[in-house]
Amino acid sequence: MSNINLSNQEFDRQHIWHPYTSAVNPLPCYEVIGAQGVKLTLADHRQIVDGMSSWWAAIHGYNHPDLNAAAKTQIDAFSHVMFGGITHQPAVDLCRSLIEMTPEGLERVFLADSGSVSVEVAMKMALQYWACQGASEKHKFISPRNGYHGDTFAAMSVCDPVNGMHSLFKDVLANQIFAPAPQTRFDQVWNEDDILPLQELIETHHNEIAALILEPIVQGAGGMRIYHPEYLHRCRQLCDQHNILLICDEIATGFGRTGKLFACEHAQIGPDILCLGKALTGGYVTLAATLCTEDVALGVCAGEPGVFMHGPTYMGNPLACSIANASLKLIQQNHWQDQVAAIEIQLKQELTPLKDHHAVADVRVLGAIGVVECKKTVDVAKIQRHFVDQGVWIRPFGKLIYIMPPYIIGSEDLTKLTQAIATGLSV
Repeated sequence: MSNINLSNQEFDRQHIWHPYTSAVNPLPCYEVIGAQGVKLTLADHRQIVDGMSSWWAAIHGYNHPDLNAAAKTQIDAFSHVMFGGITHQPAVDLCRSLIEMTPEGLERVFLADSGSVSVEVAMKMALQYWACQGASEKHKFISPRNGYHGDTFAAMSVCDPVNGMHSLFKDVLANQIFAPAPQTRFDQVWNEDDILPLQELIETHHNEIAALILEPIVQGAGGMRIYHPEYLHRCRQLCDQHNILLICDEIATGFGRTGKLFACEHAQIGPDILCLGKALTGGYVTLAATLCTEDVALGVCAGEPGVFMHGPTYMGNPLACSIANASLKLIQQNHWQDQVAAIEIQLKQELTPLKDHHAVADVRVLGAIGVVECKKTVDVAKIQRHFVDQGVWIRPFGKLIYIMPPYIIGSEDLTKLTQAIATGLSV
């Protein structure tokens, strides 16, 4: 079949597979021809306010001059070299910054390709750590339900096994241990009963558990649930008591999204292994990092084969590292703190009244995250058409309509997003 006469939209519909979309009846796609600040320009020249930060990554907005300059300078020098046996200034600078910024005790950095890969790396680190300690029986992971950690196979195995996106693969995934999801909300009084199911499971299975893996404070794509910091604090205590590593997946929450630089800070704890991605490069190119303590790093290499068995081709990509360095410099200026605080206040003011809407089950806000949970599953194609007509870009899933706008968004554009959600509930 000749494709020469197909429009971009028609070729896309017939031949390009988008995330979480049917090849038989794909969701509509909107062609973007430009992006500036918090706005995307569509092929028909309409401008829409991006409420998603391109899946939570473009925290500084689009076409930022500092990030553009970093990319142009680096690409004129060299865009990529292998990281095996070679190092370079962009990677060194990035790892210095990450060690300085992240919770205390994280001293080693493994640079990876994407968030899912950083989770794979973290899980492999935990397994190799215990194998090299002569405790290969510690080969399982425990995780709260409603979690989401990525779409690759090890990452899928620790996502929610029932309500998650990966139930189709349950017969081929590694069999992990799942605790009930935390129930005490962020703004509620802590309920001590909330930790008991996890505690009982750990007490029963600790001899076979390599690590507890969770998303600190905010469970993202598994339900956009926001839970009490004491739960995370107690997780750290349980891991210490029962000789289990703690892996914190901050791919979605890292770099200020929850109002703290890292969500772990809400509970004043540090993990043994930390996964970062998404906002690391300000949404420009894919890059992730897995950090670990010195104890974990030395333990991983304590026995045969004496090296960590992982090495992505594009590990430490200089172009990505240079852009990440520019992004982290913007973060270190600390403007994000006021920006995120202002977003949180406005989201609470403008979304909280929607709790009274007949179609709404719940509304929750933390930092630059606003979530409206509907009583019924959202018709994505229908409501997204409404959003675009209202001049905004919001990508719902399941029963959730949520926004995670760029930190630089102004109050008028943020109101445009919240008003579109309000009117969208009646579509």
